[in-house]
Amino acid sequence: MKHSYKTSGILSALLIFLTGCDTDELHDLNIPLNAVNMDVNYFFTAAELGTASNGSSESSMYADLRTNIIMCGHCIQQLATLNTESPGTGDKYLNYIEPSIAPFELYFTDVGNRTREILRKTEPGGEFEGRKINTRHAARILRVLNFHRLTDWYGNIPYTEANRIFDGFLNPAYDKQKDIYADLLRELDEACTGLSSDNMDEGFAAADIIFRGDISKWKKWGYSLMLRLAMRVSNVDQKMAAEYVTKAFQGGVMNSNADNVWVPMSLTPLKTVNQNGISRAFQPGDGGQNSFLSKTLIDWLMGPDKNDTKDDDPRLMILSGGIAQWTTSGWTAFPDGTDPLKQAGMPNGLDQPMLDAIYGKPVLDYKLFSRVNPKLLQSDEPYQLMNAAESQFLLAEALERDIGTGITGTAEQYYNEGVRLAMQMYTKYDISLAVTDEAVNQYLATFPYGVAKPALEMTGEQMWVSKFMNWWEAWSDWRRTGYPNLLPVTYSSNITGGTIPTKLRLLPNEASVNPNYTTGATMPDELTTKVWWDGGPE
Repeated sequence: MKHSYKTSGILSALLIFLTGCDTDELHDLNIPLNAVNMDVNYFFTAAELGTASNGSSESSMYADLRTNIIMCGHCIQQLATLNTESPGTGDKYLNYIEPSIAPFELYFTDVGNRTREILRKTEPGGEFEGRKINTRHAARILRVLNFHRLTDWYGNIPYTEANRIFDGFLNPAYDKQKDIYADLLRELDEACTGLSSDNMDEGFAAADIIFRGDISKWKKWGYSLMLRLAMRVSNVDQKMAAEYVTKAFQGGVMNSNADNVWVPMSLTPLKTVNQNGISRAFQPGDGGQNSFLSKTLIDWLMGPDKNDTKDDDPRLMILSGGIAQWTTSGWTAFPDGTDPLKQAGMPNGLDQPMLDAIYGKPVLDYKLFSRVNPKLLQSDEPYQLMNAAESQFLLAEALERDIGTGITGTAEQYYNEGVRLAMQMYTKYDISLAVTDEAVNQYLATFPYGVAKPALEMTGEQMWVSKFMNWWEAWSDWRRTGYPNLLPVTYSSNITGGTIPTKLRLLPNEASVNPNYTTGATMPDELTTKVWWDGGPE
C-alpha cells in the first residue's frame, strides 16, 4: 500500500448534488486530481461529502463501519456486540488492525487531497487568487475538522508536509500534536475572519451542499470548532485554551439547531455514492452490523427508577427502536418491544457462550436487547458533523472551570440550553422524533444542574449522549473529561490489559515505508498510549 496521504485520489460521481452536471460530465470527473485544471467548486463539494465518510470509494463506508461504529461506538459503551472478530475490537479490546487504520487511509486520501488542492489553487499566485475567497476559507474549516480528528485519533501525524507529494514530500514528516493544534486554531481564526458575505464566489453557494453559501453559518461553525479545539487542550495548555475560548465566544458559536452541520445524502443506484455510511453499516443485507444498544446507555437513559418512565430521558425511544428483529424483509418488533419499561441494553464484553451462561440456556441476542432506531438509519439520512448542543455544553464547562474571559450568562443556562438542543435535534431524521419543551423542562426539573450530580459530570455525560452516531467524537470527549464513568471490560483475549483504548494504531505500512514514523509518531504506537491533550507526549 502506498502512503494514503500522498496518493492523488479520484474525484468520482460524488458530485451529483451540483446543479448542471449530467451523467457524462460526472463520468469525466473520474480522473486524478493532478490530471486536469478543474474548477475548485467540484473539489469543494467532494470534500464536504468525504468529510461525511462518503468519499470516492467503497472504503468511505469502512471508516464509519470499522472506526466510528466498531471501535469508538463500542469503546464509549453506547453499542455492544457478541462478536469476537473485528466488530468486537471496541467492545472487547481485541487485536484487529482494520478499525485503527480505516480513517488514516480515507481522510488523508480523500478530504486531505481535495482541500489541499483548493488551497493550492486559491493561494497567492494560484489561478484563483482573490476570486474564491469564501471557498478558500470554508475549505480551511473543513481541513481543520478532518486534521483535528486525525490527530485526536493517532497523536502525532504528518501535517505540514501532508498531501504534498508534488512538492517533493515523498515521506512526509510527523508534526507534534501540540504544534498541530496551535496551527489548527490559527487556521480557524484566519478563516473565520476572512469569510465575507460581501464577496461571494461564483458557484460557491451551489457547490456548498452543507450551508448553500450562508456565510453566517460557516462562521458559527468555524468558531464552534475553535471552541471545541480550545477546550480539548484545556487540561494541558490552559493559556492556549483561554485565548481561543475567548475568541470563539466573541466570534459567535452555534446556538440553534438551525446551525447544526448536516451533509445531505440521497438515494442513488450505487450504494457507494452519496448514501449515509452509518446507515449502510447497520442495514441488513448491506452492512448488517450486529450491534445493539449497550446496557450503559440504556440504563442511563432509563434513569434511576427502571420501573417508572417519569425519570426517563426523552431520547430513550428516539435512540432505541425497541427490541426487534431486523432482516431484509423488514423490521419486526417483539411483543412489548417498544415499551419504554421493557428496554434492555446488552452488557459490553460478552460473547455468545458467556451470554448463554448468564441465562442458563442458548439465547438469541435480538430477542433480548434494544436496537438502534431504524428511523435514524435510512440510506438517505443526512450525516451530522457537529451540533449546537456541543457548543452550549462547552461554554458551560468553560465557565465552571474559569477558562476564557468575557463569557456572559451562567453555566447552568448554557447547560440547560444544551440539553434542550440535544433532545430536540432529531426531527431532521423523522418528524415523529420531536421532543416538546414541556418534556425537556420536566427532565431538567427532575435532574437539576449541579444537584443531581456534580456540574462537570452532568455536562460530560450530556455531551456523551448528544454525540450518538458521532461516536469517534464522543470517544475523544470521554478521553478528555473522564465522563461518563465507564467500567472497562476484561475479556480474556483483550490486548489492553483490560483498559479502554485511548489511541488508534497507525497502519503497519508506515513503519516499513516512511522513515519518519520511528522518530515522529506518538510512541509506543499502541491502543493504550495517550495523545498529548490526554496527558501523553507532545
